[in-house]
Amino acid sequence: MKELTKAEEQIMQILWKIEKGFVNDILEGFPLPKPAYNTVSTIVRILEKKEFVSHKAYGKTHEYFPLISKEEYTKTYLNGFLSNYFSNSYQQLVSFFSNDNKLSVKELEEIREMMEQQIEKQKKQ
Repeated sequence: MKELTKAEEQIMQILWKIEKGFVNDILEGFPLPKPAYNTVSTIVRILEKKEFVSHKAYGKTHEYFPLISKEEYTKTYLNGFLSNYFSNSYQQLVSFFSNDNKLSVKELEEIREMMEQQIEKQKKQ
């Protein structure tokens, strides 16, 4: 799966939220100042070529919808991020965030609780 540019990701975030829509519907999801209609239309067509989006035609008008779920893209993107920046090591990733981002004690405790739950879940399998 190809990686999205920042502009493509913005459009995908909107489509994932609204599930389907015309270019005007996508434009409504942008904050001010909104991009030009033609810019959004061009990026949506690029997303179609990359097979992230498809459309249903109503005459000359197209209603667009995502072909890839947000969860699927997130998983692929994060796996690539983990591979490229942390040598596929979750331990390095967690260490980076716990050391460099000044996580609060509460946040660290919440992470520990999530990890303990996951450990128990895997032990039962």
